[in-house]
Amino acid sequence: MSCAEDTGEHALADGGKELPLCGSEEQGFKPGPGVGQPPSARFLQVELELNAHLRRLSFSEPVRHIYNPLEYAWDTHRCYVQRYCRPGQRILFLGMNPGPFGMAQTGVPFGEVSSVVDWLQITGEVGHPQDEHPKRRITGLACTQKEVSGARFWGFFRKLCGEPALFFQHCFVHNLCPLMFLGASGKNLTPPELPAGEREALLALCDIALCQAVEALGVSMVIGVGRVAEQRARKALSAAGVRVRVEGIMHPSPRNPRANKGWEEVARAKLEELGVLSLLNKDNL
Repeated sequence: MSCAEDTGEHALADGGKELPLCGSEEQGFKPGPGVGQPPSARFLQVELELNAHLRRLSFSEPVRHIYNPLEYAWDTHRCYVQRYCRPGQRILFLGMNPGPFGMAQTGVPFGEVSSVVDWLQITGEVGHPQDEHPKRRITGLACTQKEVSGARFWGFFRKLCGEPALFFQHCFVHNLCPLMFLGASGKNLTPPELPAGEREALLALCDIALCQAVEALGVSMVIGVGRVAEQRARKALSAAGVRVRVEGIMHPSPRNPRANKGWEEVARAKLEELGVLSLLNKDNL
């Protein structure tokens, strides 16, 4: 199936019915049924609902530019979700937010271009954010800059699984926050670097969407990629009463000295400890 064949998901971009989110009443999220929809359709609805609420937020210094690939890269992102979000997945790998040469370019979490195009076989058009920093241009699937975290993440699972079908039989990958923040110089600002009040307003909305995404997917384990994502997921899901196991693996970022010394070995050992590795190893088939 091509990424453009499922007309149900196409309708979502035109304002499909919204779904209830955990803790939605106090945040103004509007409930809707979503009964009988496949996980991919419900998941995309959650993201569209989150987008609508994120547009109402404002950010002060040091933030100068905000990119939301779930808007300008919706075409490729929807392709990823429609192709790989499937019933029966039990594990959700959760990143924090897009990087400038990964999801910001491709619309795919940890979306290093060669992995997205060559292994995941994602296609589609990528536009531009409204206020684009001259040093952080969006060139989409034509981007030639390598995103190290994404190359490590997807490269590891490519070697382990062989084909995407084995990975996505059991797992899906998502980011807690879809926004990327840039300072005046073009420096990438992570959510922990935002002013405290603005950060908490942002993450409160993302927490709600995470709860609903977990419920829509029906996963039993969330694996935070990096300590921040793990801690935030544990806090949000526990507070909302969502019964799911939350664990974590080291982030593959080149900013992390330990990851630079052998991230794959660390990730492999942790996934074996969690009982996940055997599910994804093509040699066990």
